[in-house]
Amino acid sequence: MIRITPAIFVDENELDFNFIRSSGPGGQNINKVATAVQLRFNVKNSSTLPIDVKERLIKLAGSRITENGLIIIEAKRYRTQVKNREDSVQRLVALIKKACEKPKNRKKTKPSVSASAARMFEKKRRGAIKRVRQYNPDEWE
Repeated sequence: MIRITPAIFVDENELDFNFIRSSGPGGQNINKVATAVQLRFNVKNSSTLPIDVKERLIKLAGSRITENGLIIIEAKRYRTQVKNREDSVQRLVALIKKACEKPKNRKKTKPSVSASAARMFEKKRRGAIKRVRQYNPDEWE
């Protein structure tokens, strides 16, 4: 079990790891060893996540999620499978933690009367300046 918050856990059996060849540092070893990790986590079929967290997670995942609700995280920062595997799990945990935070409700506000009056005064002043600048050929003859 991977602990996300005190109340939310993710079962390690729900995570699927695929090891692939990585680009980047590694020298000639890169052609022989599959060090990059693709972590796959099915959000829609997860039994441990609450429904509201799942919905926010799907929105947050963006391009990392497939149509089937599968989050794919690629980790290839490090030269070893173990470190890349840990990195991918940490990135998933960070994403789920962010999805656990409930967004604040927006409070509707209105501009104050004085702010509206100041705005209208400034608009009228700018309009007057532009009116003075206008070219009227009849006035020149």
